Amino acid sequence: MTTPYTPTTYKAPSEQPDNAEFWQAARAGRLLVRRCDSCGKTHWYPRTLCPFCLGTTQWKAASGRGTIYSYSVTRRAGPTPFCIAYVTLDEGVTMMSHIVDCDLDTVHIGQRVQVSFAPTDNGPPVPTFRPL
Repeated sequence: MTTPYTPTTYKAPSEQPDNAEFWQAARAGRLLVRRCDSCGKTHWYPRTLCPFCLGTTQWKAASGRGTIYSYSVTRRAGPTPFCIAYVTLDEGVTMMSHIVDCDLDTVHIGQRVQVSFAPTDNGPPVPTFRPL
């Protein structure tokens, strides 16, 4: 069975002052994560206070590479099939995203992936991942 990926345009995210740097980097094709100034831990979902020690955080460039931790291919929820997955970045944080640019039936746990950015309707591109 083959389930081809069909490109789509995503809904534009809400740009706020606390995430503007993230979306500027996304426009440039770079993925950022937050890192704590006090304990040094990296975390996702980005927030200004560290969820581990409540220290202040700064944006840090991520490699954009990671491993699929878990995934689901949805074939009936909409007009086209899609794959949503938890991706654990090499920096140690896990984020939810779509897997793109592949036969969705070949996606598997432990697969190495690289960030790519998908267009949105009148907004910054959103991070998605494609197999390496």
